[in-house]
Amino acid sequence: MDKKEKTSKVKEVSAPEVALNGIQYGSGNIELTFINQSNDMNNSNVVIFQKNVTTSFDEVAIAWRVIKNCGRGWSHKFDYPHEFSVGAEDAYGNQAGLQLGRFGQKWVVSETASGEALQLGNDYASSISEVEISNSLIKGAVNANIYKDGKILISKTGVVPGQKAIFSFKPTIWIGVVSQVEEGMVMNSAILSDINTEISLLGITKANIIMTGGGMGPSARPFQFYLEPTV
Repeated sequence: MDKKEKTSKVKEVSAPEVALNGIQYGSGNIELTFINQSNDMNNSNVVIFQKNVTTSFDEVAIAWRVIKNCGRGWSHKFDYPHEFSVGAEDAYGNQAGLQLGRFGQKWVVSETASGEALQLGNDYASSISEVEISNSLIKGAVNANIYKDGKILISKTGVVPGQKAIFSFKPTIWIGVVSQVEEGMVMNSAILSDINTEISLLGITKANIIMTGGGMGPSARPFQFYLEPTV
């Protein structure tokens, strides 16, 4: 099989044809609306992110979205795309253009006649449920990144030549109340330990995310989040 045939075949490993672990991955966006029904008096920030399930629990995560200053009774709409993009950044801060990714693909950062390039590889990722970004440069580490809706979602930093980053994520989001966190910011294990709400988006096309709890004094309650599918 030549390179052209392999590339075409890899690109077929895509939504909606492939089901991973019984999960059907489609195209389009899930319409979500965050609604604040809490008793929070501090206009706390709400962070939304995903985890790379191929790595250990204590790995850092990226703040994909941060909802700020959304008062009680107010709402904030955003989309969760099924599709994702791959990207890379070299040691000089140069960034590759984002490319539409698919589970099962292997991407390679390599030297070309015009400089470094992020290109689809000739073979596959090790698993149909993963996407890989490999560093084939002679020297220089790279950061391998996954994006949703143009915002950085997951990152593996310091991928040295000859190594690769492996990404896999479920159709779930993590959500919690945080302070002093900006979109795109790395969140360490100390921050993540305070966020324990995972919301499945499996089979959802449109839904509200309701936040309750909060308050001050003896009547204060922990923040809670639940999904309310809508038609």
